[in-house]
Amino acid sequence: MFLRHEKEISPRHFITSHCGGSCTKSRQTIPKGAIAVRPFNKEKYLGKWYEIARFDYRFEENLNNVTATYSLNDDGTIRVDNRGYDVEKNKWKESIGKAKPGGDPDEAKLKVSFFGPFYAPYNVIAIDDDYKYALVAGKNLDYLWLLSREKTMPENIKVDYIKKAQQLGYKTEKLVWVEHDR
Repeated sequence: MFLRHEKEISPRHFITSHCGGSCTKSRQTIPKGAIAVRPFNKEKYLGKWYEIARFDYRFEENLNNVTATYSLNDDGTIRVDNRGYDVEKNKWKESIGKAKPGGDPDEAKLKVSFFGPFYAPYNVIAIDDDYKYALVAGKNLDYLWLLSREKTMPENIKVDYIKKAQQLGYKTEKLVWVEHDR
């Protein structure tokens, strides 16, 4: 859920988020075989999400207690506020960005940016009817997140999402399971 940009603010830091370090103008926006959720209710997706598991990469390294809070901006884009606790540096990190539809607004394909005009794909490829649990993919098999409205996710949903990810070619044994203890 974190990207590249770092800037100190009081005891917190802005860091890049949910672009998964893939903020480029690549043509590929979703892994082969993956399909973004349709219909997608942007308003129902707003609010706080807990990161349950992710593929690790340098921008989220050593982070636990990771959350993403989505809210609507005045211009219709979505404000993305990602936060996580760096267990090595013993401090919170935060990244503020924005998301907008990556095409058809009825489809869960978004573009997320945390700096400048560079956007990365953010694809919700599974979500329950109540919008409590989500499986999110980046542009390729290097980026994957399991998200929940709560600090935990029921085992049956974890199993379903992992199976779906494996069917797409994700190496789910590389998932990092995020602790929520703060």
